[in-house]
Amino acid sequence: MAVLVTGGAGYIGSHAVLELAARDEKLTVLDDLSTGFPWAVAPEAELVVGDVGDQALVEGLVRAQGITEIIHFAAKIVVPESVTDPLGYYLGNTVKTRALFEAAIRGGVKRIIFSSTAAVYGEPGVDVIGETLPLNPINPYGRSKLMSEWMLADTACAHGIAYTVLRYFNVAGADPAGRSGQSSRQATHLIKVASQAAAGERAGLEIFGTDYPTPDGTCIRDYVHVTDLARAHVAALARLRAGGGNLTLNCGYGRGYSVKEVVDVVKRVSGVDFPVKLSPRRAGDPACLVSMADKVRAELGWTPAFDDLDTIVRHALAWEKSLAVRNVAPQPAA
Repeated sequence: MAVLVTGGAGYIGSHAVLELAARDEKLTVLDDLSTGFPWAVAPEAELVVGDVGDQALVEGLVRAQGITEIIHFAAKIVVPESVTDPLGYYLGNTVKTRALFEAAIRGGVKRIIFSSTAAVYGEPGVDVIGETLPLNPINPYGRSKLMSEWMLADTACAHGIAYTVLRYFNVAGADPAGRSGQSSRQATHLIKVASQAAAGERAGLEIFGTDYPTPDGTCIRDYVHVTDLARAHVAALARLRAGGGNLTLNCGYGRGYSVKEVVDVVKRVSGVDFPVKLSPRRAGDPACLVSMADKVRAELGWTPAFDDLDTIVRHALAWEKSLAVRNVAPQPAA
């Protein structure tokens, strides 16, 4: 069997490719390199530079490489940007995903794993979010992903494809062996930005919103280590190959930290007291997103290895040091 990984040169995709390569999978990575890096792709995988919305390209790859499974990471992911550029997000995350699914059907792909997001829940009004809660995204990013979830479910019903949807909470950290990490200088992930501030690559950090209905007034998120998340994809693939049915699963640890708490941990672990500016809320940010994580552990046999905020931060900081000496020109953000 052979696997096509879209967005496999990006942050989460590159970590999944590392985990799959360690299991001797036959891998093809399709990435337009808008936010990814060629050097982030494991040497065991073949990198094809191209667009997931190019149906002729995808169908040709599926047939030429004997692709039986697709893991679809490629997407636009910045919530505030989705508010100002909704059509760009519906094109990148929904229209192109529809094209990918059609090419997969034509090529005879049997199984698909889709990267979704906790943003599909919107603001559910509960402390811990389970998979059965109503879906009510409050920003175009979440809506574009939810539309793709619906397309996948309908496509699977009509054409017999087996699938798993993984709804990510806040992904952070870097490969413990230092092979990959969040590399875009324009990234907006909190732990990445705080690590850049600690490394002196930013003048400081800005906290958006201190008046949320949370204990310290800042947003609360469930931070999951990127390597643990990558291994969840490997487990999902193994389950589908063994005949497992279609599933939608949250991917998080079931524990939340506020923005202020995360900043304090980064300062303590790094030993750097960088400046922090308090600013008004950004559009589209829910107050609290924490995963109910029981189902993913039970269904996939997933046992996280890095469920510790200090560890996540240490790995993120180590990756920033690695980037500082890496002789590679940064790629522009999408």
